[in-house]
Amino acid sequence: LDGVPVRREKMSKMRALIAEHMSRSVHVSPHVTTVFEIDMQNIVSFREKQKAEFEKKHSFKITYTHFIVNAAVQAIKEHPIVYVSVDGEDILFKDEINIGVAVAIESGLIVPVVKNAGEMNFIEIAKAIDDLVMRARTKKLLPTDVKGGTFSVTNPGLYGSITSNPIINQPQVAILGVGQIQKR
Repeated sequence: LDGVPVRREKMSKMRALIAEHMSRSVHVSPHVTTVFEIDMQNIVSFREKQKAEFEKKHSFKITYTHFIVNAAVQAIKEHPIVYVSVDGEDILFKDEINIGVAVAIESGLIVPVVKNAGEMNFIEIAKAIDDLVMRARTKKLLPTDVKGGTFSVTNPGLYGSITSNPIINQPQVAILGVGQIQKR
């Protein structure tokens, strides 16, 4: 950067740890990105029709993330062979479905974990996500809330992204990056 004016600022401890962890992840797991378009019209229509009633009944808003996480859980149950990791010459089959949900917070990004999501129905998953998101944004997460994830979901589509190449949060098996929902 010789001759280029710059302003240097120390990273927060959290950002430095995330950067180190994500850099290491790229070397541990081969990262492959596959992009699919999904027709979300039925979910968009359902949410629009049900959101007021849902919020009145459950005291929180229904979001697309609730549907996406639930769909990921169902897909993992249906195709357990993709829900494994490798340790040397061993294949590790996960007994629990623990879904990390990326949450944007003031100081960066945090990924609290919905534990045992495979044992929950849609409403239980939605409640768990809402609770974790609220506690993440009010800095009330416990250390155990961000541990034990086996699969993550991140939604940069909220910020207009159509596609992304998210990095797997080790030792998880995969991460689902969700792009923007667009009317076509």
